[in-house]
Order: sequence, then C-alpha cells, then structure tokens
Amino acid sequence: MRQGKPTIICTILRRACTIFWCGYFYLKSADWKGNKPIPLKNASAAELAQIPGYYIMDQSKGMAETVAALAPSPVNIGATPWLTEAELDVYVSEWGRTGFQGALNFYRVFVDRSLIARFRLFAGRTIDVPSAFFGGKSDWAVYMTPGAVDVMRSRACTRMQEYALLDGAGHWLQREQPNPVCSALVRFLRNNTERSQRP
Repeated sequence: MRQGKPTIICTILRRACTIFWCGYFYLKSADWKGNKPIPLKNASAAELAQIPGYYIMDQSKGMAETVAALAPSPVNIGATPWLTEAELDVYVSEWGRTGFQGALNFYRVFVDRSLIARFRLFAGRTIDVPSAFFGGKSDWAVYMTPGAVDVMRSRACTRMQEYALLDGAGHWLQREQPNPVCSALVRFLRNNTERSQRP
C-alpha cells in the first residue's frame, strides 16, 4: 500500500522536528561541551556575546538553522542517556499538536510593555518563606540576567536555605541528574517539614 503525499510530508516534518528537538535538548545540556557559563558583568553586547548562539541567535537565522549549525552528529546526540527516543517522541508529538507558543510566551514578558507593567506590581517585594535554588552548572540560564542570582540570594529570598549548581547538569537538570535533584528536594522539604512541626 502506497503512502499518499500528505502522509509522506507529515513523516518528513515529524522527522525534521525530532532532529531539531534532539539537537536543542543536547545543546542546552551538560553533554554539549560548549556550555561553560560564567556570571555576566552587565547586559552589554560584549558580555552577551559570550552566551552560546542557541540563546542569542544571529539576526539572519531562525531557531532551526541555529540548532542545525551547532548540533553535533546524530551519533553524539544518540549517546544521551537522559533522553530516550520514546521520551523525545512525546515532546515532538505534543509540540506538534499544540505548538511551542506556550513556552515562547515566557519571553514575551521581556518585550511586551503591558506584561512588564504587571510584573512591576511585585517590584521590591520579597519571598519570605523557606526557599532553595537548584540549577545546572552547565546552564547559561542561571546567568542570563546579570546580577539576578546575587539579588535572589541576598535580598529577594529572605529565607534562602540552599543554593546549589549541580555537576553534570545543564538546563534539564531534573532529567540529566534526577537522583541528586530528588535528594536535594527531599532534604529541603524534610528540613522544613521538621521545622514546621516543632513546638
């Protein structure tokens, strides 16, 4: 039985999406050796130029072109044990069904004046409950806003109990290092549950 054109096109598009997302997950992980984040001094062009191209893209390239140029060979990507083909297929299927708009809406906050105005309602307020921050040592997102981590640790979270950047993890730390992440969360929750139950 021959496949019709729509089925072939869908198959090609799905394969292209799979290759793209596989490369994107890889690039933002600790497995990609180009991830060596450092705190940025400020938001100048020279400082931002240190961030990999998958975050700060060339004006003439879209996301797919950027990932294709940076992504390693399928052999290297296939060696990623923390994201199986079956798991990747779930992401591809869902983003194929719903689009990626929801995830991109987060970034609209930074450029839409009406959304920025809403966030100003919380300016200067603090988080006054026990808090913790866990990130990946290879995740540039930790340093994307110069000085934000320091403000979080010193002023925004008045009861910051733990701050840790985990070895062997990039942006997907709960996938890349599930055991250390779970251990850190359980420790934090156990410590705070015990404290809240003391007379």
